[in-house]
Amino acid sequence: MTIDWAIVEMAIPLLAEGTVMTLKIATLAGLFGLGGGIALGLLSLGGFSPTRWLVRAYVDFIRGTPLLIQIFIVFFGLPLMGFRLGEFWAGVIALSLNCAAYVAEVVRGTVGAVEKGQTEAAKSIGMTQGKILLYVLLPQSIRPMMPALTNDVITLVKNTSLLSVISVYELTRSGQAIIASHFVPFEIFALLAVYYYAIISVLSWVSRVIERRLPAW
Repeated sequence: MTIDWAIVEMAIPLLAEGTVMTLKIATLAGLFGLGGGIALGLLSLGGFSPTRWLVRAYVDFIRGTPLLIQIFIVFFGLPLMGFRLGEFWAGVIALSLNCAAYVAEVVRGTVGAVEKGQTEAAKSIGMTQGKILLYVLLPQSIRPMMPALTNDVITLVKNTSLLSVISVYELTRSGQAIIASHFVPFEIFALLAVYYYAIISVLSWVSRVIERRLPAW
């Protein structure tokens, strides 16, 4: 088997354009997903039962259905409700909703595992449940939850490839366009693997650096 190096050379800058779009989507979806997931995780630990049930139902639905179906629901469902968004924002919303559910479970499990005596001590000085979660338990949980959150962000980056089904011109979609016009699947898919591996390697390194610099409570 011979590799067409001319195609590889031609594809590198084209895939780089798709990489920029992938990073934009992953950054936005990651920010929304992490913020929403932390909020949902704390709500699931609160004292208001209906809210906990709603969060539980949301998390169960997201974890129990394929992401591809969720993307289609957002992409085709939002216009029916009067929200006409382009492929880019539909993809960001779908990935954000998916990421938030998994982050919520990480937060619920990690924050809920903090030593119960601290909650009792905080209550003894008059702190409300919300303040205890936000100011006492959450800060102590950030470092322990970093590996799981990193895994969720890495999964999010890889999941951006599914947005090619709604014609978002991200990394995988740009590779598919090259394959369709030049019929060189091996070279392009190998390049795609290299690009994704490079992105994930950088994310993993950044996560390790942040984790080492976080204070140990």
